[in-house]
Order: sequence, then C-alpha cells, then structure tokens
Amino acid sequence: MNRAIPPGARCRPDDPSARQAERPHPPLPRLQRWHNPLRVESSLGALLPLFERERSAGNPLAVGVLLHTAGSTYRKPGALMLIAANGDYAGLLSGGCLEGDLREHARSVIETGEPRIVSYDMRGPEDLLWGLGLGCEGAMQILLLRAGPDRDWQPLTHLARALAGHAPTAIGIVTESACPDLPAGTIALPLRAGADAAPQAQAPLGGQSVQAALADAVRSGHVSWVEAESPPWKLFVLPLSLPPRLLLLGAGPDAAPVVDFAARLNWKVTLVDHRPAYAQVSHFPLAERVILARPDDLSGVLDLPGYSAAVVMSHHLPSDLAYLRALAQT
Repeated sequence: MNRAIPPGARCRPDDPSARQAERPHPPLPRLQRWHNPLRVESSLGALLPLFERERSAGNPLAVGVLLHTAGSTYRKPGALMLIAANGDYAGLLSGGCLEGDLREHARSVIETGEPRIVSYDMRGPEDLLWGLGLGCEGAMQILLLRAGPDRDWQPLTHLARALAGHAPTAIGIVTESACPDLPAGTIALPLRAGADAAPQAQAPLGGQSVQAALADAVRSGHVSWVEAESPPWKLFVLPLSLPPRLLLLGAGPDAAPVVDFAARLNWKVTLVDHRPAYAQVSHFPLAERVILARPDDLSGVLDLPGYSAAVVMSHHLPSDLAYLRALAQT
C-alpha cells in the first residue's frame, strides 16, 4: 500500500548508501531499463476529472506509472494514467492497445492495495500469438498503485495542488524494496520549503539524496532513479511539467477554434482584446482567462514572461504593432 515516507524511518532515504542512479539499471529479461533524456510532458490536466469524480465518491483508484521503455513506444517513462474500479480510465500509455489488460490488473491493485509491476514486450513474434497488437515494436514496464482516502489520495492530491497553483513539482515512488519501513508503493514528496521554493509537500520527508533528486527533476523535467544498497530499495522520481500557457492577442471569431484546439491539448489559454464586444467570457468557455485591456497596457495587466507562446491576431494593425512591441521586451 502506498504511503508517505515516515520521518525517522529505520531505512531512511538519507542513508549513506542512497544515491541517485548515474546509469540505467541492469536490464530485466527482454526489457531495457533506461534513464529518460527527454522532458516529461504533463498530461495531468486530462486525468483530473476522473480523479475528482472518484475522490468525491470516496472510491480508490489505480495510478499507472510508466517506468521503463525499450524500442518504439507510444509514451516514455514518467507518463501517467488513472483507472477507476469500474474500468473507466483517463490517459493513455500505449495508445489503447494495452489499456484493456491494464484495467484487469488495476482491479486487483485497487482491491488489495498492493502495488504491481506489469511488463509488456511486443518486439517479437509472440505479439501475433497473444494478439495485444502493440504494433510499435516496443516494450514497457508499468507500475500500478492504489490512491485512496486512507493515504490522502497521494500522489494525486499533491500533483493536483501543484497544477492548480501552477507550481512545478516532482514525486518519488518506491518500486522495489527489501526495507520493511519503505515498502513498494511508498510515495516521496518534496519537503515543505520557503516561499521561493517550487515544491511543497503535505508531510515532511527526510533524506538529502531523495530531496536532491526531486529538486533536480523539477529543474530538468527528466525522470531519474535513487537507489540504496543496504538494505536495497529503488525510488523512481518523476516531474510534473506544467502545461504550456498560450496568450491570444485578439478575440475575434477566428480565435475560437484556436482556443478549442489548445484546450484539447490541456494548454492554458488567456485572451486579450481591447474591444468590449469581443472580450466576452461567453464566447470562449474553454479559455482560462478573458481580459479586456488596451494594447498599450498589456505589460501592466499580464506577466508576459510567464507565457510559453503568443499569437497576435487582432487584425487591427495599430493594435498588433502595440502587442508586438510589448512582446519584444520580454
């Protein structure tokens, strides 16, 4: 059963034998373990509706975490999905090929509370026999663990709060352990820190190695591992990279499909227009914010460096020039 690492546990994360893995683990049979050099793309926004629904009903659910991949796969390490007890799920790890089988494993995890690692290898002719049809000639290893009211729905509660506060964070999950105080499924969260620190946590955790790995994941956006040798345990560390924030400068009719497309990708969209008839929340229900402001006031009403991208589309030349001048100063 997953739980937060208790302060002062006998098998402490600050054990001198604990270290951040510098290279991939030895391979499992037919499955390569590797350190992901790519940034993790957050899809948490797509998972929240199912999480909130099940939490409101008091129903535990299963969290699927992609740990390792080899070859060509639909997602890379750090990707998440949620599976409810009734089989509903949010997020994809294989593009729909393996989710049906994962649901069967998830039911057992939800019932027993015991984490489970499930491996799939579709790189050989066995795929034709079993008919799972991954198709991309890859292999993956997925950890399933339960999130429920007995453990404050962690790690989902922490991730949801970070997303709501637009604060990057990271979590750690014990995947293997010979330590009775840190069973598989234990959740490590960043320590509570000062106002300038990005990660915040509900419960204090100890251990410089773990905290350093969590902080590094926030900075880099990369997954990593922390290992201890005596007794042995392994911690998978994954970041929450925030969804991009898109600024649309101009709220004409042609802005509506842009907002719709961006919202489908879980981007956070802000629209600005100087025309009251255009800057209407009712016209853009999927936008996070709709602001009525003059182009010359743009820098005063918004934190422009906080946006990932901007689209200038007011189709009013003086306004577009003013928008571009403001953007050029960021």
